[in-house]
Order: sequence, then structure tokens, then C-alpha cells
Amino acid sequence: MRALTWHGRHDVRVDNVPDPAIVNPRDAIVKITSTAICGSDLHLYDAVIPGMKKGDVLGHEFMGEVVETGPKSTLEKGQRVVIPFTIACGSCFFCENDLYSACDNSNPVEKQDASEALYGHAMSSLFGYSHLTGGYSGGQAEYVRVPFSDVGPQVIPDGMSDDEVLFLSDILPTGWMGAENADIKPGDTVAVWGCGPVGLFAVQSAMIMGAGKVIAIDHYPNRLRLAKELGAEVIDFKLTDVREALMEMSGGLGPDAVIDAVGMEAHGFTAGNMLDTVKQRFGIGADSADALRQAIMCVRKGGRVSMPGVYGGLVDDFPIGALMEKGLQVKTGQTHVQRYTADLLKRIQDGEIDTTFLISHHLPLEEAPKGYKNFHDNQDEWTKVVLKPH
Repeated sequence: MRALTWHGRHDVRVDNVPDPAIVNPRDAIVKITSTAICGSDLHLYDAVIPGMKKGDVLGHEFMGEVVETGPKSTLEKGQRVVIPFTIACGSCFFCENDLYSACDNSNPVEKQDASEALYGHAMSSLFGYSHLTGGYSGGQAEYVRVPFSDVGPQVIPDGMSDDEVLFLSDILPTGWMGAENADIKPGDTVAVWGCGPVGLFAVQSAMIMGAGKVIAIDHYPNRLRLAKELGAEVIDFKLTDVREALMEMSGGLGPDAVIDAVGMEAHGFTAGNMLDTVKQRFGIGADSADALRQAIMCVRKGGRVSMPGVYGGLVDDFPIGALMEKGLQVKTGQTHVQRYTADLLKRIQDGEIDTTFLISHHLPLEEAPKGYKNFHDNQDEWTKVVLKPH
């Protein structure tokens, strides 16, 4: 089959790779009908996530049609399904407590040592996202093997388009959980750093959860326009002092809650951020956490900090004093996708949530390298790329 494979920094290729096969009784094989390029994929494209090997199949946002099932799968051939990017067994301590992205059983034992050394505990598995997270082939391909297919996939009703539901795989529940982790109270002022796909869904989610004012921070005009159309007030950090603007917009207190939807490759013009970027480029392992630093400094005393943005290594000059002295609460983590998909699907069906506004480009799978380059280099116009393998 044809699949997009990783070969190094800014080098992704559509290659012929072996077809997936049933390995375990709970597996299913899915024929991919739509798959998206995620902002998190750009961390792989930039080679700042460890554990990648040449030839790895990329992609963790995908959906399609079930074409084969193992004897213990609960799926049926012909069903249309969206696949969560988090791979979860459904029966360990964490899965039983709805902490699916912390699953203890999805990451093969032989691959757990590296992530345990980095983080103190072994990571759970993700599709198409390095051997730290299991080394599973991703869905930017014609077909994919789905382990634990009795736990994760969301069956899609007839009459709904791929574009309406594809983002249930990752960015919609990620934006929703980012807003949920901000513990939004009715009338709260919420600031969101980053108007990429997750940030925009966090804006939309915060509005649904009752925020009185949502302030979106970015520097791309089109992305700020999309945030404004969702009901947010906006700040262009290239033109405005973010902290001063937020203090003025929140009556001098600072936002009640802040959401860092940027993560480890923050773009900014502070000395600290530029130094982080240099370190990252030379493999020293420092995440660029300028957005997170700024969020912590801007949130009001006693406020809440939510971090759906991806971080993978170490952070220099972290404002731990501000975090403690201001009495802040912090929630973060990979998304527990399986916890949210059924509820969010119903909200899409009811017209409460729209996802299609985000899509700027549809491309055939063969043009995936072009999609990656443009999504990386031209993020203002290329807000979201959907690939069509068939």
C-alpha cells in the first residue's frame, strides 16, 4: 500500500510499504477515507521529538471503513469509524478511570524503557508518533491496523460527512479537554495562546462552557480572523504587549484561566524564546516554552493554567516562583479522546459544534509532502490539511 513515511528533518515521502494485517484478536483493519496533518505532526517534521526511525508511517488523525476484524473486535465490516489517536486497552487502572492516554498496556514492553527514563513512567501508545509511544504505524496511509478496536473507535452514523467528524480523532477533543482543564466558570475571562486548530477548538469549547470573554492570542491574521468569527476578542502579539492588553481587558486582575495551545515550538521575539529555539535546533533538548511562561505570568492570582500544547523535553527559565507564589492550578496531558467522542459527536449532530470551518485544503495522499511543507511554512492560509488516500 501507499503511505507517508518519515525520513528525517523536513523529509517525508509517500512510499510503498507492507499492507497491515491482523496481529491480535482485538485488532481491526481500516481503509482510510480521510486523514489530517496535525500541528503535532510538525514536531516530527522538525525532528524535535525523539524516537523516530526512517520509514515510520506518520499520521494520528484519521477515519475510514472497517474492512477486516479480529475475532474479539466489536466492529463490523463496512462500518465507518473515527479512530482516537490515543491507543488504550480499556481495562487497566488508568483506562478504568477514564485516563485513556495514560494506558498501561498499549505500549509494548520492549518499547517502554526509553519513555520511562524520560518521564518516570512509561508512556501509553499513540498512532504514528515515534517509538517512545509504541512505534505503531499511523493513518496517513491507505490502510491501518487498529489495536484494541473494541475500545477506541467511534462508529459514525450514516449521512455525516468525513469533514464533519474527522477531528473527533484528536484536535476537537483536545481543544475541548484543554477548555475543560481550565475549569471554566460562567462569566470567566479565558485567554488562549495559539489560534491553530487546537487553539480554535479551545476557543469554541470555552464559549460553549460559559466563558464570559475569550481572548485569543496569535500573530497570523487569518487565524485571528477565525477566532474572532467564533466570538473571541483577539491580540496580535507582534503588535501588542500581551500582558498589558490582558490586564486592561480583564479589569486589572488578569484572566481567570489561561490555555497554552502552542506547546514546544512557540514562536516569539523574546530573548528566552530565541535561545530555546537555538538549543532545540542543536539537539540540546530544550522545549521552547515562551507561550507557557507568558501564560503563567499573565493569569490572575489563584487562576488556572491548562496545557493542551505538546511538550516533550526540558524547559529552561521556567517561572516556578510565579506558579507557586500566585497559587496557580495546572492541568495538562495527552487527550483522553475516548472519554469525549460520543458526547462531541452528538454536539456536532445537534449543530452546537462546527468543525468544517477549519479545513483549508484537501489533497490526495500523494501530495502529502506538499501539504506538510505548506502547513509548516504558511500556517496563515493553510489552517488544516485533509488528505484523501482513496
